Amino acid sequence: MQHITKAVFPVAGLGTRFLPATKAQPKEMLPVVDKPLIQYAIEEAYDAGIREMIFITGRTKRPIEDHFDMAYELETELQAAGKLELLKVVQSIKPEDMECVFIRQPKMLGLGHAVLCAQQLINGDPFAVLLADDLMVGEKPIMKQMVEQFAEWRASIIAVQEVPPEHTKRYGIVGGTHVRDRLVDVAKIVEKPAPEEAPSNLGVAGRYILTPGVLDEIRMQPKGVGGEIQLTDGIAGMLRREKVFAYCYEGKRYDCGSKEGFLQASVELALAHPQLGPGFRDYLKNLEL
Repeated sequence: MQHITKAVFPVAGLGTRFLPATKAQPKEMLPVVDKPLIQYAIEEAYDAGIREMIFITGRTKRPIEDHFDMAYELETELQAAGKLELLKVVQSIKPEDMECVFIRQPKMLGLGHAVLCAQQLINGDPFAVLLADDLMVGEKPIMKQMVEQFAEWRASIIAVQEVPPEHTKRYGIVGGTHVRDRLVDVAKIVEKPAPEEAPSNLGVAGRYILTPGVLDEIRMQPKGVGGEIQLTDGIAGMLRREKVFAYCYEGKRYDCGSKEGFLQASVELALAHPQLGPGFRDYLKNLEL
């Protein structure tokens, strides 16, 4: 049985919605409680059994590469000071069996183009795509849920969630037939349609498992919405010859590409933190608003 061993992380965006905080650091390195956004996505992929992490980066993204590299001086100082718990935390960022590969996206031409940049490393295998802007949590990690779906159906799986009809312009929207409670056999996928043109209210979230055929479709696609090469259009083209399923995942998504979603994630994950949560909850209760 073919397993999902590779994941693509498109991280070349400029993060303009978070300026000035992102003027000198990638938005993916903004911390939610005690970890940067990108680390949540990497840990989710790792927990799903994925070991090869492919980052599609830009010229301002060196801190991401540094974060997943060995910090020799820091580790030496922690070891010498006997701060072994902190040393363990630092070393756990990149487990020994995890490989990180960085590919420069020469021009930001859209999500589809970013995924296409990983083609040589994908090498004809099915692969995952995780968007770090979408911080997603569940009792079972979202990507692990999707890997299990792929193992059963052997076809592309797209994470979806119900969205208000007035928000369809913000998402790729799928339409199709329910084959079981949380799974839809996709017949149509449209990028950011107007509410009256949307085939449903199921919006694509930032998690995908895709078969390599999508790369051929992306390569043939003209520029789509926003003048960019859209991953959604590539998936739509793939529907002509392959099954694609939309999976209504069990869990919660925080849109950390927006300031409001980032703040929501920071508060809710702080409350759920085993050490910080109780004290933070008491602080909020006593806060005079």
